[in-house]
Amino acid sequence: MTIAPGDARRDAHLYETMRGVVERMRHDVPGKLEITKEGIVHDLPAPGGRHELTALRVRRRLEKVMPDEIVAHTGAPDVEDEPERVMRHPDIMVIAEADMDIEGSFDPRTLIAAIEIVSRSNPDNDWVGKMRDYPLLGIPVYAIFDPRTASGAVFSDIHSTPEGPRYATRKDFLYGEDVTIADWTIATEQLPRY
Repeated sequence: MTIAPGDARRDAHLYETMRGVVERMRHDVPGKLEITKEGIVHDLPAPGGRHELTALRVRRRLEKVMPDEIVAHTGAPDVEDEPERVMRHPDIMVIAEADMDIEGSFDPRTLIAAIEIVSRSNPDNDWVGKMRDYPLLGIPVYAIFDPRTASGAVFSDIHSTPEGPRYATRKDFLYGEDVTIADWTIATEQLPRY
């Protein structure tokens, strides 16, 4: 569905409709439902154990080196920017514990970093869609771990472009190398592959 540019009421109504659909289906549909500028994205369930094991190991390694008031959160809620009409759910959200004490979705601008473990079923969601949405939402650091290739990248330094905000800096890594996410460096050894 295409919406005419500048039709804010219609855009807002469509977003609220999509939000309602996501909320109603969230517990009945396997995987994650997110809202982007293009509509609802359904990320099918990841290959279970290896996806979750990667998230667990990355989360634990980060929490060992971060101060106690910063957490690597893997649960609910989503991050949402209603004016931009985008609602996403990172696999790991690096956020101050104090910023979690809210009702509703997290403000994406309170995240220190968003981390995604690439899904085998929909890798473009992480490498393309979230690459567009996370700088738009003001998330300063975006890290991608890709178990398909045993590699990843960390993106930072949001800057303006004619197509909207984008990350200016990309640092690639291979599993086995240390990686720096925001202010913290962790090992990437012994992360599972698909």
